[in-house]
Amino acid sequence: MAAEAEASFNLEGINDMAEVIKTIELKKTYQLAEPVHALRGINLSIQPGEFVSIMGASGSGKSTFMNIVGCLDKPTSGGYLLDGVPVGKLSRNELADIRNEKIGFVFQGFNLLSRTSALENTELPLVYQRTKAKISPKKKAAQCLERVGLSDRMDHQTQQLSGGQQQRVAVARALVNDPALILADEPTGNLDSKTSLDLMGLFQELNDQGITIILVTHEPDIAMFSKRCVEMKDGLVVRDTEIAERSNARKQLEEFSGVIGI
Repeated sequence: MAAEAEASFNLEGINDMAEVIKTIELKKTYQLAEPVHALRGINLSIQPGEFVSIMGASGSGKSTFMNIVGCLDKPTSGGYLLDGVPVGKLSRNELADIRNEKIGFVFQGFNLLSRTSALENTELPLVYQRTKAKISPKKKAAQCLERVGLSDRMDHQTQQLSGGQQQRVAVARALVNDPALILADEPTGNLDSKTSLDLMGLFQELNDQGITIILVTHEPDIAMFSKRCVEMKDGLVVRDTEIAERSNARKQLEEFSGVIGI
């Protein structure tokens, strides 16, 4: 049903290769005792290199939207292109491939394997990659861990890492397949203030390097580290604004460390 609905938009005729994300009247209805309209027609475009925060109260539709953008769920109707590809026409295997090759996920709960090293956790997506890697998985994973500042923690198991270090491993894992974008779902939810600033500084650095980031958060101060804020309510986008006075996470971290004397 979702694929047929998306096909009706004739997405092949739209020149959207420059956009990482494009949704057209995206709708999602859950058939429970009564129909629940989680998304009521979302039109949104995200360009390469953007850093977009998605905000909204519980029930606003932001999690449903992120699940569809992440190819974890399908819309009831509407169109969705990821990096120019009409997602609604893809088979289950093709969806798995596009998740693995084009999207890096960072979750609130880290989702790391216990009793497994940082290096092994980071290289895990490459195990499921069906295309032949240009370099060895271990070498690529090591490069990503170095990129997030964990070159000296590669052999440490999950339980030997702090919460902030575990989230950095999760970011390295998200980077290992050179994705078109990173989807971060409440990534600071389990972190203290200092570690949250450290993580947002890392995201800002990665974004400065050209990586597209979409961040779901319910915290306005966290959203201020992005470049653009999309607010959702009752399954609709109610506000979409550029952030004029963007917060600098590294600067705030320095100030925070100075206040508490570390």
